[in-house]
Amino acid sequence: MAYIWGRFLTAGLLTVTLPVQPGVVEAPGAPGVDEQYLPAGKSGFGTSATTASTVWFTVQKEGGLGEIYYPRIDSPAGRTLDFVVADRRGHAVSARDTRVRTDITDPRSLSFRQTFTERSGKWRLTASYATDPARPTVLVDLAFSGPRDHDLYAIYDPALANTRGSDSGDGLVATDGQTASALAAEGGFAATSNGFRGVSDGWTDLRDGRMDWHYATASSGNLVQTAKLKGKRSTLALGFGDAATAPAAARASLRQGFDKTSKSYAYGWHRYLAGLDEPRGAVDRQLWRTSAMVLAASEDKINRGAYVAAPAMPWAFGRDDPSGPYHLVWSRDLYQVATGLIAAGDVRGANRALDHLFDVQQKPDGSFPQNARVDGTPVWGGLQLDEVALPIVLAHQLKRWDTWPHVRRAADFLLAFEQDGNRAPWTPQERWENQSGYSPATIAAEIAGLVCAADIARRHGDPASARRYLATADDWQSRVKQWTVTTNGPYSAKPYFLRLTKDGNPNAGTTYTIGDSGPSNVDQRRVLDPSFLELVRLGVLPARDPAVVNTLRVVDERLGVNTPSGQFWHRASFDGFGERLDGSPWDYGLPDDSLLTRGRAWPLLTGERGEYDLAAGRPGTATVRLRTMAAAAGPGHMLPEQVWDQRPPPGHTPGTPTFSATPLTWAHAQYLRLARNAEAGRITEQPTVVARRYLD
Repeated sequence: MAYIWGRFLTAGLLTVTLPVQPGVVEAPGAPGVDEQYLPAGKSGFGTSATTASTVWFTVQKEGGLGEIYYPRIDSPAGRTLDFVVADRRGHAVSARDTRVRTDITDPRSLSFRQTFTERSGKWRLTASYATDPARPTVLVDLAFSGPRDHDLYAIYDPALANTRGSDSGDGLVATDGQTASALAAEGGFAATSNGFRGVSDGWTDLRDGRMDWHYATASSGNLVQTAKLKGKRSTLALGFGDAATAPAAARASLRQGFDKTSKSYAYGWHRYLAGLDEPRGAVDRQLWRTSAMVLAASEDKINRGAYVAAPAMPWAFGRDDPSGPYHLVWSRDLYQVATGLIAAGDVRGANRALDHLFDVQQKPDGSFPQNARVDGTPVWGGLQLDEVALPIVLAHQLKRWDTWPHVRRAADFLLAFEQDGNRAPWTPQERWENQSGYSPATIAAEIAGLVCAADIARRHGDPASARRYLATADDWQSRVKQWTVTTNGPYSAKPYFLRLTKDGNPNAGTTYTIGDSGPSNVDQRRVLDPSFLELVRLGVLPARDPAVVNTLRVVDERLGVNTPSGQFWHRASFDGFGERLDGSPWDYGLPDDSLLTRGRAWPLLTGERGEYDLAAGRPGTATVRLRTMAAAAGPGHMLPEQVWDQRPPPGHTPGTPTFSATPLTWAHAQYLRLARNAEAGRITEQPTVVARRYLD
């Protein structure tokens, strides 16, 4: 019996035995089994530093390539490229069922190599990954060492045109409408086949250790393509385009060869890093460089300035077709990315991000989409007022006085906003997406945005607008505690900030449902969130404010997570946005009060705490936070959205990455920002005009 299929075949799927039929051209079993996208924990993420190569790859922690994107960073075109070793005698092993190690092969490039070692040590495979800077091709250089009677196979599962179930195969060219991919190898393949997932695909065929099926074509469905490689060394090329240009791209990249192409690929990243400003001090230099490159790689190459949240689809989002929200551009996340780019020295990238934000600004009201495709098409219909305010703060940080018409529309929107009888600074959604009310973090962004808008208005000779903005900002700054600080909550006899209040009355026992399978009817005085520190970061309140200091103590007691890697925090009380207790995925629509899932700890919150430490005059502690963030990185120096807390599922360690989105651009941006701030001894992205008004 073969032993590779435990994690690949859908539970309960009936194995179909197909006879070998010489002369049969069309693969049977359409449309095959629909598999969701792969786990979101990536150990590598790469693309060329050029704009000519509109293809991105991800490296799976379990081994092989995960999602491949073409022609935009929000559009998956491949689900997986896997490798299988078969012995022709009833045994086959997927590379993903071996001991897998991922290494960065060049410290100044997004160049990755995976080493697969069969558990008994019988064979070893290395796979090195790069893209061709001149064309949309992913290259894989393979080196196999093992018994002569063992054969190496590549199994490719396309997902062209941002869908998984409508690909057709002819030879090793896959098509879906006008989009195509072509799999080729230096020296060709020994054998090839098309099939349908779970029925006539290569994974199923190789269960007996031999490749028996050689189907030349496959109709529309969940296509899988299989190729038997020649010899022990081979270079694969996966080219993208249309039915004519994809094979041409693959052939051209193979003619150039892996060595020359990978050196050109690495040189592009060397040039990019050479133009940045690497900080001194206690920074983890490899993580700093990787973080800067991950941010740069997350920018779309057709729609410049559009940086996505993550090249991954965690949990239930892996079922989304087309791909889910992590592939979208969020105004708030883009602000975080832009400030990380500024901290790294890529001011041009930050300016492109700002230009993109104002390009997608909604007309005529001046708001911003909750999220959007990289071409600016809105997706979800929510509204978050921090996402309206933060582009103003970014414009001021970049000294982009030319953006005044956009800034004015956004600031006027904040002043005029009203919904369901509520006026700003009340927001329909706060920064974690699923609650309305008076949020300290959102109010901090709104105040900072209005003060920055007032300064830009003055520079454009509009003192009347400046006065209006400042009057509102001052009013909100004077009332933020009135709206969000409780003096009779259950966690402390002293005042402390809440995650939010639904009604602007923090001493009322108003209840709301947490969501994400969390409890219902929770007293708002019992719900905490470290995000109130945005009031300090943006210069709205001093670090030594008594309510701030007391809330830190309460948050540490209730949300702090001490791990071998250092201290992290949950994002909010009763948070259910994370895996189930046994490690299985979060899902949509879980019933309230079921408590089936548990949000874990967020490394980016450790970075935000480090910025507070700097504001409080504790630079040594900020350096500790920087090291803690570095300790949270997974293979390939990828920073995760979440790490395991003190209650991980069996086999996992607190402080190590969960199955959440990895790499998360916000986390990498926060690392770059804290590194710069630690070197400077202050919060460099804090708007000076805000701090002078409220802190001096």
